[in-house]
Amino acid sequence: MAFFTRNNWYISPVEAPRQPPELIGQSPAFLDALTHASAAAALDRPLLICGERGSGKELIAARVHFLSPRWEGPFVKLNCAALAEDLLDSELFGHEAGAFTGATRRHAGRFERAGGGTLFLDEIASAGLRTQEKLLRVIEYGEYERVGGGETRYADVRIVAAANIDLPRLAEEGKFRADLLDRLAFDVIKAPPLRARREDIPMLAAHFASKLAHEANARFEGFAPEALAALLGHDWPGNVRELRNAAERSLYRWIAGGREGPIEDIVLDPFSGAHRAPASLSARPAEPRNEAPPAASYDFRRELDALEKRWTEAALIATAWNQRETAKALKLTYDQMRGLIRKHGLRPRRAG
Repeated sequence: MAFFTRNNWYISPVEAPRQPPELIGQSPAFLDALTHASAAAALDRPLLICGERGSGKELIAARVHFLSPRWEGPFVKLNCAALAEDLLDSELFGHEAGAFTGATRRHAGRFERAGGGTLFLDEIASAGLRTQEKLLRVIEYGEYERVGGGETRYADVRIVAAANIDLPRLAEEGKFRADLLDRLAFDVIKAPPLRARREDIPMLAAHFASKLAHEANARFEGFAPEALAALLGHDWPGNVRELRNAAERSLYRWIAGGREGPIEDIVLDPFSGAHRAPASLSARPAEPRNEAPPAASYDFRRELDALEKRWTEAALIATAWNQRETAKALKLTYDQMRGLIRKHGLRPRRAG
């Protein structure tokens, strides 16, 4: 499992705190992406991170920064889709006083503020061709000028860009500069979608729910088998961001309704009702669950392993220990199911 301690999942809008981001997962696809990012961090060259919305591109970029020789410098980020081209130009390169209406004083752009560190450009495909040309010059020569200024400035910045669409296709269509893509794609890291790392869903959902429970001074007693099956059965088009919202929303609805025990209902859509798994996994565990919530300081991995064991055993009980049926219901392969059984030493309980 890859895990870094941090209070919040999201990085601040402009400059991240000087600490590594929180990354949770142990699936092969996720660990491969982290290994790739770790290897790429050491070489001071531009990087491109590709992946769907909510798949963790920003977190991977932060990992690259904090594992790079620039880790003591600032980690500055900018969402290129959030600004019109003229404003994006000013925000990236800065502007001089009087450069345009409303520019009453000199403004330091993100390149200047990221000096000695890393600049993360999210949704780079949204940048206009004029801005792309300026970015290419910075990468090629390290030079830029503030908007409305004539002084050549020099940037000591590593650029990490991210995209959630097919940049090579855009380049072929003339909508993205091919030469800029070539420079940005010195190496390309792929952030896997959540559906490609389903084995990480239980621990991620538990992590998000337990953090909200701590904030609300409430109890989180895990997810019931039917709720776990609903989590594992969803395609998660919004990826980890959508999972976080669903886990937190489900906990909130559960405790707001005055209910106790493991969460049974997963609220995927706040505009509709809760979602449950098929009846084959709707049976509750035979034994009551009276575990006390962990203290403020506890062994997070041990708690997740305990939850994983309980959920796996509950799902097996619900299917009368039919391992293939359980694997199918939990969207796992048979070998993954066997691995969980061996990992936790699970055995059918004898009657009497």
